[in-house]
Amino acid sequence: MKPSEIAAILAELGASPAKSRGQNFLIDDRVADRQIEYAELSPDDTVLEVGPGLGMLTGRLAAHAGKVIAIETDAKLASYLVDRLPENVELIEGDALAVEFPRFDKFVSNLPYSISSPIIFKLLEHDFQKGVVMLQKEFADRMVALPDSDDYSRLTVNVYYRAECRILEKVPRSRFWPAPKVDSAVVELVPREPPFRVRDERFFFRLVEMLFQNRRKKIGTVLKMRSLVTAEQKALLPYADLRVEVLSPEQIGELADRIVELRAR
Repeated sequence: MKPSEIAAILAELGASPAKSRGQNFLIDDRVADRQIEYAELSPDDTVLEVGPGLGMLTGRLAAHAGKVIAIETDAKLASYLVDRLPENVELIEGDALAVEFPRFDKFVSNLPYSISSPIIFKLLEHDFQKGVVMLQKEFADRMVALPDSDDYSRLTVNVYYRAECRILEKVPRSRFWPAPKVDSAVVELVPREPPFRVRDERFFFRLVEMLFQNRRKKIGTVLKMRSLVTAEQKALLPYADLRVEVLSPEQIGELADRIVELRAR
């Protein structure tokens, strides 16, 4: 879809791209076609899409999948889509962060930048076969980062624990209208069993969040600051004098297990 066509449709709807919602419309059909190929859709698949916009990707999904469920928060865009989507598309008007995700097999979306992080965390709580997601390139880099790098983060650890993740391709900002200030990337997520086990998953994820919120502080300092361990217990912990950014996810899991063990005594 050309920028002039998008602008004309939005003008007719009395709408304009909302920066607050990260609305940048994909204008390169070839990128959308490759996303469909990456998703390896079949007539048995139910696909969930967040942020269908004007339906560029939605129609392609509907042509290859048995059912598509699209969640759109913009009322004007939803009103445009409602009578234009194929019969096997269910349109839900609402905030994807608030709407309960229905059952789905695959997740294929060009996510608005403004909700990328919370949507990925929400997605990882669900059981699905594969995700193919367009994201801000810098965000995608954080998903696949290695320990002791600037991009290594809470997001990295959470994704690694729950899924295989790889960047499939970089998408230049020129492939969108209006052009964002940053490039994008298409990312593949394939859920799998955790590569390591922890005693208490809830505590593990809480610890990951806490440590990365204080990533420049030594681990022992953070734990004492949050009253998770005593001075005596700190001496029994691995990695207490290091910062979380140098630990692998497995080592953070080891640390979490040791804290749980000490707190249970």
